[in-house]
This record gives sequence, C-alpha cells and structure tokens, in this order.
Amino acid sequence: MANAIIHVTNLRLRTFIGFNPEEREKKQDVVINLEIHYPADQACETDEVEQALNYKTITKQVISMVENGHFLLLEKLVAEILAVCHSHSSVNYAKARVDKPHALRFADSVSLTLDWVKS
Repeated sequence: MANAIIHVTNLRLRTFIGFNPEEREKKQDVVINLEIHYPADQACETDEVEQALNYKTITKQVISMVENGHFLLLEKLVAEILAVCHSHSSVNYAKARVDKPHALRFADSVSLTLDWVKS
C-alpha cells in the first residue's frame, strides 16, 4: 500500500489567539505546518486527479477557519485545524503544529503540536 504524506509548510495566517485583553482585540500572526497521510494506491496507478487527496481544498478550509476564528488557547486552534484535516474520509493520520511568533519576549516562537490517528 502506498501511503502518501502531504506536507504544508509555514502557512502564514492571522487570527485572534490568546486570552489577554490586547490579544482579544488584535489579530496575531500564526505559522501552521500540516502533515496529512492518506492511501495513494489508486492515484499512483491511475494518475487520475479524482483519486488523490486535494491539499488545496484542505488548505483553503484551514485558512477560512483560522482567519475567521477567535481562540483563547493554542490547543483549541490546533484541534480545530486537525478536525478540518480528518474531516476528509481518506485521511488516516494528520499532525498540525501552530507557531505563535512573538509570544515570548526572548523566544522566536511558541508552538503546539497535536496529531490524530484514524481508529
């Protein structure tokens, strides 16, 4: 079985993230990295677009959800991104990492990663 692994690297978006008053009023930068696995046997054999997972569709859904959302915690934001990824029936594993640049004064970023496995 050919298990395809799609990587979406450094998707840079802006959203409301955090629980401090200034974070609730002003969008902040987030950087999203996704890893999405799906069985690609049919796509490899047939070279037919319909047999492949459309990463552009998933990415557009993630962009819309993130940019229109309000989140207190990184945990909730990352969980919602994962939900978008595994809402596609062919996905059997997904991992999402969200970096929040400028979250700490002396660090480049703070990030949180969650993963999901189809049971």
